[in-house]
Order: sequence, then structure tokens, then C-alpha cells
Amino acid sequence: MNNFFKLVYNELFKIYIRKSTWAMYIILAGIIIGVGFLSNIDELSSKQYSDDNWRETLEEENQELTKEMEDAGEDSIFYDMNSNIIAENNYYLENDIQPDGYGAMQFVLENQLLLSLVSLLTIIIAAGIVANEFRWGTIKLLLIRPITRTKALLSKYAAVILFAFFTLLFVLLFSYIIGLIFYGFGSFNPHMLVDDGNGLAYVSVLSEIVPAYGFKLVNLVMMATFAFAISTIFRNSALAIGVAIFLMMAANPIMLYFSDRAWAKFILFANTDLSQYTAGSTPFMEGMTLGFSITVLIVYYLLFMALSWAFFTIRDIAGQ
Repeated sequence: MNNFFKLVYNELFKIYIRKSTWAMYIILAGIIIGVGFLSNIDELSSKQYSDDNWRETLEEENQELTKEMEDAGEDSIFYDMNSNIIAENNYYLENDIQPDGYGAMQFVLENQLLLSLVSLLTIIIAAGIVANEFRWGTIKLLLIRPITRTKALLSKYAAVILFAFFTLLFVLLFSYIIGLIFYGFGSFNPHMLVDDGNGLAYVSVLSEIVPAYGFKLVNLVMMATFAFAISTIFRNSALAIGVAIFLMMAANPIMLYFSDRAWAKFILFANTDLSQYTAGSTPFMEGMTLGFSITVLIVYYLLFMALSWAFFTIRDIAGQ
């Protein structure tokens, strides 16, 4: 087992020694800083409510939003947004709850959207970690060592998953740091309003962050595993990147196109978003359950891993 950990460490070292990997993190950091700056100058995000006049502030805001809706008309793109804000403000007023305002934790929650970019970066790493060994001819140097092919393959896969996890943590922690800089700490346990399917509910922001990032991690692992399998089978990083990114970007149009077919619920991308089973959300197709989607994901996962193992272990490298 100690030998396996050394292999994983070696693979991680090869990933993080590249300038391109650090360029990925610099890009992520730049985007987070940019989002923080833009959100900071947005009036809705920078709102704070004092202890003395928070009720008056909400009532004035409702009046302004109502006037804006009347002037713009029901066809305005701001009509639904303003209606939702007014409903939230009324909830606070009716239940005598002072809003927490916008803080670092809320900024972290919003940045869950950046995990799609993390998926893209992980796909790039997963697509090259095996294919590049064959392209550069270093696969022989790896396999002449006293390790099995299975252990070598698993060490590479483990390095990919760890890269995905570390990058997700980077987004979470760096978002929190930038949130502190732009918005301050806020309350110790900030709360927010969400629609739980039965109306508005007052919930902890932390209780929303954990599942939000957790659900994104499921999709992240599945896309990384798929790219890893393509890379191992075809030994072509460009093909693995292209196919994985295309399917990731085209997932929603594909699902909409086949939504009237009964077998569409068995497609991978119909099941990767487990947030469809949370309160207030609707499953992609009738009859789909959380247990069903988890089962489908496990089957796909085992299939990807089995194909990767089969092609990697039986491939002749003498001609490499």
C-alpha cells in the first residue's frame, strides 16, 4: 500500500510541476476575483441591513421595485426577478426576521457555478494522464518498474480524482477569502431564503453550500472518469478532451431532444445532476428517483473503469 501512495504522489507531482496546471489555478483565481469585484459594485449584492431601520429599508425597496415593475410592464425581464425579491422582503417583514445581508458565505454559494470550469480543467488533466505516457514514450519507463499495470492505472486515476477534489477546495476556500475581502465576515451562521417546493423557507447558507458543492462533485467525478476512460482506450488526449467537453456542453440539448423517449432516463447526463431530487426541483423524467440515478451512475462508473482496466492491461507496449 505504501508503494501505491508513492505512485499517486508521483502522479500528482507530475501534474502540479507543469506550468499549465498553475495557469489553470491563476485563471480560476482571476475569475473569482473578477466576480467578486463585479458583485461588490452590484447594489443587490452589497445590500446591508442595520439593526435600527431594516424594516424601513425593506419597505422602501419594495416600493422602488413595484414602481419599476409598473413602469416596465409584465413583459419586462425584470418583472419576475422583482416579484421574487418583493416576496422575499415580505417574508422577512411578516416573520419579523432581519436579513443577514450579503457576506462571504453567500459569495461561496454563488460560486458553485464555477465548478463547471473545474470539470473542464479536470477533463484536460484526465484526458492526458494516460494518453501522454504513450505519446511521449514514457509508458515503458513506468511499466518496467516492479508494479502491476492495475496499480499503475489506479494511481493515475487516483491522482485525477485528487486533482479534481483539490481544485474544488481551491474554488471554495479562495471564494471565501475573496468574499471576506469584498463583503466582510457577516454573521457567524448566515441564513437565506430558498424555495423548498412548499414556499419560501429560512435556511442556513452553510446547509446549502454542502449539498451544492457535493452535487457538483458527483458530476465532476463522472466526467473525469469518462475522459480518463477515453484517454486510456484510444491513447489520444485530444480525442478524450474533445469528446468529453462536447458531451458536457451538449448534455442539456441532447436530453431535451430525447426527452420524449422512455429510455432517455438511462442516459448518463440525465442522472449526473442529483440536485433534481432536492425539495423544489423536478426530476428529468417521471418515475426517476434518487436511488435510480445513483444506480445508473454506479453502472456507468464501473463500465468506464472496467474498459480502462481492460484496454490498459492487455495493450502491448513493445512497439511504443
